[in-house]
Amino acid sequence: MKNFKCYAQSVIAAGIVLFAISCKKDAVIDEKLTADQKLAVTTATTGREFTLTPDANGRLVIDNTNKTYQPGDIINLSGTFKSIQVVNTSGSASAPITIRNLAGTTLNIGDPAWNGGGYSCGFVLWNCHYIKFGGQSGNSSVMINGSKQSAKAAYYDLQIGNKSDNIEIYNLTIQDGGNGIVAKTDPVKNDASTAYPNSTMQNLSIHDLVIKNTTNEAMYIGHTATYWDLTSNVPYYGAPAGFTAGHQYVQPIMWQNVKIYNNLVKDIGLDGIQTSAIDRLEVFNNEVSNWAIQKNYAHNGGILIGGRTTNTNTHDNYVHDGWGELCQFYGSGANGATHIFVNNLFRNCQLDGVSMRGSDNAIVTFSNNTIAYTTGNSLRINGYGGQTGLNLVNANLLIAPRNGTGTIYAKNYIYLENNAKVTEGTGVYENKKFATSAAAGVDATNYYYPATGSNAGTAGYRKL
Repeated sequence: MKNFKCYAQSVIAAGIVLFAISCKKDAVIDEKLTADQKLAVTTATTGREFTLTPDANGRLVIDNTNKTYQPGDIINLSGTFKSIQVVNTSGSASAPITIRNLAGTTLNIGDPAWNGGGYSCGFVLWNCHYIKFGGQSGNSSVMINGSKQSAKAAYYDLQIGNKSDNIEIYNLTIQDGGNGIVAKTDPVKNDASTAYPNSTMQNLSIHDLVIKNTTNEAMYIGHTATYWDLTSNVPYYGAPAGFTAGHQYVQPIMWQNVKIYNNLVKDIGLDGIQTSAIDRLEVFNNEVSNWAIQKNYAHNGGILIGGRTTNTNTHDNYVHDGWGELCQFYGSGANGATHIFVNNLFRNCQLDGVSMRGSDNAIVTFSNNTIAYTTGNSLRINGYGGQTGLNLVNANLLIAPRNGTGTIYAKNYIYLENNAKVTEGTGVYENKKFATSAAAGVDATNYYYPATGSNAGTAGYRKL
């Protein structure tokens, strides 16, 4: 789907947490957190609540190998932390472990002065399960502040890795650094549990966050590599026919049941909300603006439903005013998977509006969306990767492809290539197409709602 993406490999053994974090193949950073670095944990217990503070270096490691923390416990964090590592820590389905700010205080995490070397993550969950992490009183009660230095692209603000799952992330503000949230597991040689279908990761919920001013993606959820070359330890995006002889390849673990909702994402260097390798994905009620600041054609989606995604539902989102494409779809139709886009408002970008390049005969139902003022086409579907089924495109409001200037052809509203197909609705399901908002009779300052007497009818987005 995409070229090489920033990746993190980590190994945990005998009290050592080893992180290898890189945004370039030749720039691997080794990070070791060991006892001689004085990473003491200060605790004050009140029943089954614990209050933890940073050590003298501003760091904290919670390694629950000895089961100090039990399901249902609450861990309050108090102070300013440069780095927090939570490893080998698990609650249960009925009683997750909650990690949060101490009531009445603002929790600050991260190192804006980081410019290379160790401790290149603000907050890490590593081999953790059934964890809730968030603020007690809105998204300003926990602040993750990433690097603001020249090496900031290599900094992860929040990382969920090493098969961590059943995680809820909520009520945070994340800013600066490289990636806002990274949630994936890299395959490891001689560990079959790190490859699909031997393992899956279950249940991830990300909601009520503000993510802003990241150098790379705001969210990097799921592994983008189609395959992983264990011999060379690099991702591979091609078909099996292109495998290097003698090399061992596996597929990265997939997530199952991911929900991303009620988030504000803005001022982002690359993709806004990027997802990949997920079955049962719901992305809804998010606002994304001013993404793709780097103007990188390979990383420019406002919302990206990526490769190896199946059974997805993208609805009630507002994506606007960015350089890149407003929404991108690369999902798979494998095993009869379904994909739905409904009631989204996509407006104002410098490329195509919504682009689709799915695989495995993916079929998308695209209905009651508004796409307005794109420099390219409104909706573009490319069958090159295998999205050649009959997509259903109904009751959408398509306004001003080519920014409403020059000659606008019928194909600029719905552009089909490489054997892509659609069926368009009729009657109340008809797609309404207009060269300008004035011609549509809609109010561009009010979510493109039809004004009295508009010919748009019931087509398009309606804010809930």
